[in-house]
Parts: sequence; C-alpha cells; structure tokens
Amino acid sequence: MRHHAFTLIVVGVTIALSSALNGAANPNDTEPPIVKPGSKPGQAPSDAIVLFDGSHLEQWESVKGGPAKWVVDNGAITVNRSGDIRTKESFGDVQLHIEWATPNEVKGEGQGRGNSGVYLQGRYEIQVLDSYQNRTYFNGQAGAFYGNQPPLVNASRKPGEWQTYDIIFKAPKPNPQGEGVIPGSFTVFHNGVLVQNNTPIKGKKTTAAAYSGATPKGPLVLQDHSNPVRYRNIWIRPL
Repeated sequence: MRHHAFTLIVVGVTIALSSALNGAANPNDTEPPIVKPGSKPGQAPSDAIVLFDGSHLEQWESVKGGPAKWVVDNGAITVNRSGDIRTKESFGDVQLHIEWATPNEVKGEGQGRGNSGVYLQGRYEIQVLDSYQNRTYFNGQAGAFYGNQPPLVNASRKPGEWQTYDIIFKAPKPNPQGEGVIPGSFTVFHNGVLVQNNTPIKGKKTTAAAYSGATPKGPLVLQDHSNPVRYRNIWIRPL
C-alpha cells in the first residue's frame, strides 16, 4: 500500500507539472518576434526608428514649416531660438528614448532655467528643465507631465550632465461607442528612476493651448523655450 501510495503521488505530481507547462501555452498566442537589444545602455534596439543619431536632422522639420534649424554639433542638437521642431513622421503608442542636457552655465531660476519639453503627438508634454536645486511649481519640474502630474521623485542630475527619459506612451483614443475619449497614459523613467507610473492622459487641456478629443497619431515635438538645451540619441518604437 505504501508503494502504491508513493507511485500515485509521483504520477499526480508529474501530471500536475505537465498540465502546468501545457496550460501556459494559449492556442491563440503567436511567437514573439526577435528584437536585438542595443549592445550598451540607451542604444537603439534593432526594431527602433532612430530619429537622431548625432549627424543630421533629416527626419525633423520646423513646426513653422521648412527644415529644422537647430544646431547639430558634436553628436547633439541644440535649441537656438529658431522655434520648435517636430518629426516628419507621426506616431501613436510608442516607447521613446531621448537624452538631454541643460546648459553648463546656470542662468535664471524656476521655469527660466534650462527649459524645454518633449511633446508626444505634439500635444502631451513631459517637461525638460534644470530641476537640480531649482524650485518651481511641482507639475512643471523635470519629469512632470506638464501642468497635470508632478514626478514621483526629483531624479535630476547637475546642470550640463546628460540625462535620459525612457517613456512609454499610450495615446488617448476616440471612444468607439460614441462620445468621449478612452484615456491614454504615460510611464516615464528619468535617469532610470520611475517618475510617472501609468499616469492617465484624458485628451483634454494639457498645456496653455486648450484642445479636446483624441487623435490616432501625431509628431514628436521638441520645444524651443529660448534656453540652449541639448538633445542626443533619440529613438522610438511604435507599439
């Protein structure tokens, strides 16, 4: 009886393990595609669209029309008071990697210090600002969903040092049932630190300019706020 009981236990465990392994497979699943990651942190994976590799601005244009006129030098682009720039291509849901640096020389305070912005769909802004020992309104500091949600923490590096944003953006979408908008969201890592955790985007007023509704796609826009902020290593993955 003991041998019988032991055999039943072993068989039962084997069946349970087999069921668990087989049960993990959903017949509707498809095999995930292979993506080669970058060989170093921040490097674009194989399926990314590289928007700026340090050499030219061919994928960008001025929001005023015509070519983007920011200065390209030493692998970076610098804001030069020629106006905002935007990608020629439009995007919906994306993963975005972008690196930025505020000026080495500290000038001004609050919103006047190293101010720029990263706009998803040209609408929803993640603030760029020198927030190292620089106080301002909380939903306007670096890492904020501007005017809407302060960052969870202040992860800013010193002025002049390169910083990173890794952004998962889900765009608000028109409600297929009729009126209203299905909210989108921001998840943002600032220098590898989580600062926006699935923060909702409702498709309403998000900046000084009011608008409503939702749009399927829009360009990535970098803001010229008259401060010589630099950007480099910009890539995006449509999701």
